[in-house]
Amino acid sequence: MSCRHDVREPAASTRARLLRSVAAVFAFAALTAPAHSHAADSASTDVDWWSELPAYRASESAAAPIAPASAPPAPEASPSPVVAADPGDVWDRIRSGFMLPDLATKPVAAATRWYQDRPDYIDRMASRASLYLFHIVEEVEKRGMPTELALLPFVESAMQPEAESHARASGLWQFIPSTGKRYALEQNVWKDERRDVLESTRAALDYLQKLYDDFGDWHLALAAYNMGEGGLARAIQRNRRAKKPTDYASLRLPRETQFYVPKLQAIKNIVRDPAAYGITLPAIRNEPYFVTITKTRDIDVTTAAELAEMPLDRFLALNPSFNRPVILGAAQPTLLLPADRVETFRSNLAAYEATGQPLASWTAYTLKPNETLARVAERAGISEAKLREANRVPPRYKLAAGSTILIPRDETMGEDIAPELLRASFTLVPEGQHLRQITYRVRRGDTLQKVARRWNVRPDEIVAWNRLRSEELFAGQRLRLTVAVRPAPKKAAAPAKKSAASARVHATARKPAARGVANVAGARR
Repeated sequence: MSCRHDVREPAASTRARLLRSVAAVFAFAALTAPAHSHAADSASTDVDWWSELPAYRASESAAAPIAPASAPPAPEASPSPVVAADPGDVWDRIRSGFMLPDLATKPVAAATRWYQDRPDYIDRMASRASLYLFHIVEEVEKRGMPTELALLPFVESAMQPEAESHARASGLWQFIPSTGKRYALEQNVWKDERRDVLESTRAALDYLQKLYDDFGDWHLALAAYNMGEGGLARAIQRNRRAKKPTDYASLRLPRETQFYVPKLQAIKNIVRDPAAYGITLPAIRNEPYFVTITKTRDIDVTTAAELAEMPLDRFLALNPSFNRPVILGAAQPTLLLPADRVETFRSNLAAYEATGQPLASWTAYTLKPNETLARVAERAGISEAKLREANRVPPRYKLAAGSTILIPRDETMGEDIAPELLRASFTLVPEGQHLRQITYRVRRGDTLQKVARRWNVRPDEIVAWNRLRSEELFAGQRLRLTVAVRPAPKKAAAPAKKSAASARVHATARKPAARGVANVAGARR
């Protein structure tokens, strides 16, 4: 294992030292570069250094299972843990389940040094992990998977289930919307299961197992998790055609993926022997931190936290999937509560319900055509700002007719939100903007990102509108797009007279534009 504290450089010439310094700079730049996402050009989580960690790649076309990758002889198994075992500590449980062969490469050394130099950052991540790590390890072990996978959320989200990238990757495991749907993570007005601790962990392990089944190697599975299975399959095929090995270390991969697996190895190095790197990991007991409770009635998020007698931010850390200030009972949601808060919650809930007061102070309302948020807020006796905050409507945006929002619940509204509203519509539109639907015919050389930029929409929106299973486009493919209607340009005053010749020249000059319009098939349908 290559790391700062035990490496001694041999004497070298000034030129050699300079080359090594330059290489180190490039390695560091790659280590801390924003991750590329299938959903957009880059993804980050907007918090501290984890803003520069890889985001989850959207699924490409589901690659057909391929034969296990050919590789040189397997390295020796990972060495035994060097830390004295504590059966009551989750870290030791993780160490005892390490299965992946170690990588000892320059990117691993660079990543290990990066983490080693930031003990406060490691401590913050590990402290957050105390809420989730036992559950993740339990699920990994149930499937017989390497416990290294339980450390992957350190790389993906710095153990933050509320983390969201600008590419819309979200949660501990950083799913983008399309991949989340592929793995049955519900995303609607009321909740986003990409941020659900239980469901996102289930989905991530399902996907990782699928990748391992496809590629026959855990390092390749991890690379595919980052770059997409289609991209990895193509990299393997390139090496096969060139008669080269197809193991992880032999493939030509995107820069982000070259540093993705090394980051996980670096975390593994530190967990295996934290003292060797000057790190102290906070103890995490080998027992469940939280207990699940199912609710069948609507309840405000703040009320739930108060009944459990716990700070709101702590409640939300365990229940970050809820998008609105009310939790819908119709969905029979699972709440996570610290094990030592469950009896308090149940006792307080029984006492509260005995008063006859509703647990929820919000109800649902569907906007009518031409109805504004300002008008709804006035009728509901609430400020427009408060209404926007409750419904997550940003400034300078309005809602399309038919969108379902929350409004304050008055004393005459005794029923919970109806189950049919679980699939309610919620469409944001920039103020002053009108939309139209067009059909776009893909041209040769088009990519999802190019089409999105051309029409000023997001790649993940194109995926959702067309229910694409792959981000790869092909010439002639038709895509449904919802785009802004641009104001028609002002017509210039026509000249008094035109000669026949000038009219012919004008018509000829317009022909390329006419062909371009033809590519937007059905734009006038």
